[in-house]
Amino acid sequence: MSGRIGLFRLPLIWRVPLAVSVLMLLVSAVITERVLDRLGSIQETYLQSIANSYLDGVTASISPSVLREDSWEIFDALERLRPVNTAIVPVETIVTTPSEIVLAATDPLKYPSLEKMDDLHVEQFPDKQIRIESGDGLAYLERDIDYQDTTIGRIFTIFDARLLLAERRDVLSTLILTNAALTVLLVLIGFMTVRWMIRPMQTLENHMIEAAEGKAARIDVSSQAPGNSESRRLFMAYNSLLDADEERRELSSRLAEEEKLASLGRLSSVMAHEINNPLGGLLNAVDTLKKHGANATVRDASLDLLQRGLQGIGEVVRAALATYRPARQSRPLSLSDFHDAKMLLSPELRSRGQELELLLEGGEDFACTCPSGPVRQAVINLLLNASAASPEGADLFLRAAKRAEGVIVEVGDRGPGLPAKAVKLLTGPARKSLPEGKGLGLWVVRQISDEIGARLELASRSGGGSIVRIRIGPDTVTEINHAA
Repeated sequence: MSGRIGLFRLPLIWRVPLAVSVLMLLVSAVITERVLDRLGSIQETYLQSIANSYLDGVTASISPSVLREDSWEIFDALERLRPVNTAIVPVETIVTTPSEIVLAATDPLKYPSLEKMDDLHVEQFPDKQIRIESGDGLAYLERDIDYQDTTIGRIFTIFDARLLLAERRDVLSTLILTNAALTVLLVLIGFMTVRWMIRPMQTLENHMIEAAEGKAARIDVSSQAPGNSESRRLFMAYNSLLDADEERRELSSRLAEEEKLASLGRLSSVMAHEINNPLGGLLNAVDTLKKHGANATVRDASLDLLQRGLQGIGEVVRAALATYRPARQSRPLSLSDFHDAKMLLSPELRSRGQELELLLEGGEDFACTCPSGPVRQAVINLLLNASAASPEGADLFLRAAKRAEGVIVEVGDRGPGLPAKAVKLLTGPARKSLPEGKGLGLWVVRQISDEIGARLELASRSGGGSIVRIRIGPDTVTEINHAA
């Protein structure tokens, strides 16, 4: 078992030639066995033919003497008919009656006349089929003597087959030596040929191991496979794979660089969008100060608006300076943030003749621990989207209420309804990339909602229009506050 495991651990360049060599040895052994078996059959047939010819002659000569049971004539005929210089020589011949009483034998001392032949000797002779004993080199054959369809006697003959057996041994030795020499020669040729054939696989394996270790190198096709088209195609495919991997790495590097530029572009776009939203209101407050700055009430309200608006812009800038959006450190959300949103959008609404109804519930009890900056940014973006979606002269509303389940903020418009793309942007799976074309404001609303742990809901407004609802749960608000 351990030897077989050790064989399988050998490199492929050794395993394949060894397997081919073992197969060639097995084929050689099978061929040798079949040749020897065929040679033995041919020799037995030849021996049977010669023995039958000899017995045919003896039977024809001694049949009258056997019929008369004349032992002397039988013995004389056996001596005269003994062949010489043949492939097989009869060593002993015994002629008996049908009841196996010896009439004559070439060795009278061993087989006395008129005595019954020993059963052990009779069993050595098969019925009309020659039997060869390889140990002593003798062949045994028995033949009935028939006269007018009647068996009048039997002939038992022992032949010396050592010459044929020696010939078989010579053939066996020659065959084994020849097969062994040819097998060794063919094994060596096959071993070297197979090693040469699979050498490209070893070359490819070495290069792939180096590639896995981070030291990939191209294969020199001209030197490694000068005339082998299969190996050449294999090596060229490997080189193409390396080229494709190198191109992929370069493309990944370019895409990473482009992603950095795109991130900067998205950051710039978001910052421009978030800063541009309150600028109109801030400029309006500056104009108000220029015209009515002498009025202390107007001046204080305008200055408070300017301060909160600039704080909001500062938060946007600080968020852009960090790799990840940080937790806001601004003041908690209050009802004044919704008044600021209405005032900041007043120029935009007046230009379109639209009215914004502010519905605030809670009064002084509207205490919320969530940061005001993100919520105010989301509300301004929703109001801008509602104004753009509604016709001129439409009535919009902004509702904020404190409930047991948290803070609820609603923005309603008079538009034809949110398109499917906007619905997916607000309530579908979160996306990090900027939307193509319009929808940047809604994308910012979704990002802020995910950041503060709020939930966005959509509803239809009676009389036509849509409502976007922001639900900020108390547990989520507490988590954000602790995180800050």
